[in-house]
Parts: sequence; structure tokens; C-alpha cells
Amino acid sequence: MGNTDEKQKKTSTLQIVTSVCAALALGWVVLGTQANLTSAQQSNFMGGSPRIEDSDAVSTLRLVFPAGVRSNWHSHSWGQLLMVEEGRGLTQDRGGPLLEMHPGEPWWTPSGREHWHGAHPDEDVLQLTIYEGEVNWLEGVSDSVYNATARRP
Repeated sequence: MGNTDEKQKKTSTLQIVTSVCAALALGWVVLGTQANLTSAQQSNFMGGSPRIEDSDAVSTLRLVFPAGVRSNWHSHSWGQLLMVEEGRGLTQDRGGPLLEMHPGEPWWTPSGREHWHGAHPDEDVLQLTIYEGEVNWLEGVSDSVYNATARRP
């Protein structure tokens, strides 16, 4: 019986050593691959690389408003970032002046602020919009509000 116990111990030891070696090899492959990916990413940045923090809750849309089209009054639970890519747009916070938006300008609307945005009466606008959370849609924007004289900020 002593011989059988000794064989089982050797077999168990061999299995443990094999498992440890396999785990080390797998770890080396994974870490080596990660190091290569990190190095490739870091080659595009100085001082390290940024973290990617995607969120399914963030909505990004490119909206084309034909001339004369505008949104209803609305607010966002998180806020909204707008940027005109092409054309001229209009935006207004409730109670504020009517503002004209031009390409490349960022427009931030804080959480809960009622506002609207859309195209200039005579020109289409392509807007990039980024927001998170819910949109609270309200009443339409009257023609008198929309057709007021817009100003540049």
C-alpha cells in the first residue's frame, strides 16, 4: 500500500505543478498581449493613455433641422451639449434672449433648464447633440418667439 500512496502523491504533485505552469503561461500570454495593446495606445499620447469610459446612458445624435424647423421647449435630466456642424441654428433658454449658433461653437444647457433649438428660418442646420438621461418634452415654440430678432452671444 505504501507504494500506491507514494504514486498518488507524485501524481497529485505533478498535477499541481502542471496547473501552476499552465496558469503562469496563460497569465504571461494575457499580460504580454495587454502590454502590447497598452503600448500601442500609449504611442498616440504623451505621459500615458486616457481611459475609455463609455456609457450606454449617453446619447449622441446628429440632427439636420431644415430651415424653419425647431424643437419644442424641453429640458434634460443631465444637461445637453450642442454643437453646430453646418449652417446656422437658433437656441433660447426660457426667459432668455434668442441666440444664433454658428459652426464649431459648443452650447451647454444645464440640467433642468427649459430651452429649445433648431434651424435659422432661412438656413438648414446640422447639430451634434450629446445628452444623458431623460428628455422632458414641453409645449411648442410659438412663431413670435421663433421669429424674434436673434443676437450673437
